[in-house]
Amino acid sequence: MRVVHTKSEVRAAVAAARAEGKTIGFVPTMGALHAGHMSLVEAAVAGSDFVVVSIFVNPMQFGPGEDLEKYPRTLDEDAAQCEAAGVALVFAPSVSEMYADGACTTVHVAGLTEGLCGQFRPGHFDGVTTVVCKLFNIVAPDRAWFGEKDYQQLVVIRRMARDLDLPVEVIGGPTVREADGLALSSRNQYLSATERAAAPALQAALQEGARAAREGATGAEVERTVAEALAREPMLRPQYIRAVHPETLQRLLGESGPMVIAAAAHLGETRLIDNIKVEG
Repeated sequence: MRVVHTKSEVRAAVAAARAEGKTIGFVPTMGALHAGHMSLVEAAVAGSDFVVVSIFVNPMQFGPGEDLEKYPRTLDEDAAQCEAAGVALVFAPSVSEMYADGACTTVHVAGLTEGLCGQFRPGHFDGVTTVVCKLFNIVAPDRAWFGEKDYQQLVVIRRMARDLDLPVEVIGGPTVREADGLALSSRNQYLSATERAAAPALQAALQEGARAAREGATGAEVERTVAEALAREPMLRPQYIRAVHPETLQRLLGESGPMVIAAAAHLGETRLIDNIKVEG
């Protein structure tokens, strides 16, 4: 496995792999890899001949006061995990390599980015879609894997790829959890022991909402059920609770049926997100 830092090195390596008839798989990450990331990497290795993993803490998707400076950067450990999993190439660019001086072009996916996390993190998804579009153009993968924990991100990237005719299949990977239900996240390491003990209450509340949804509750009733469950854990401060359509992300208030129940909550200084999909 090679670790490279420039776009030209990635393009040369991918071109050589394609010349040998290999299919290209891609997993974009911000590093600090955990078992959730590695489940995507393993799926990519199983589903592709030549796998590229990018490790780039993208400043465009961090807002003022967010954790850009303290976000964990563990390239050596990440590269070792990738090599053990069978990755062919790790792309770890600098900010200057990814963004030329004076760059003024962004990618905006209207509608899908305005609710859920987008309501509270203005500009975040423009940063995500811009960097992912750039990475798709650099790596030119046949398939790319994204985690379902960031459900809104997955839907947004699928729409971007479709609308811009990007020749890549965007594949979602299931959320990987701790034994107590907490969704794995690089930011979980920010939690104190007391906060960590309280964190599974988020998924437990979503499970209560999912049970109500399966019994025919409307979106508004599901949201209320989740809110009441979260209120039993005072350390969690909900930012939003939404029952939305799985594809349009439009809020479902008076409707029942298939939905995604998504929530964000603050626990101490850490922001947690999670969701659960109800098929109907």
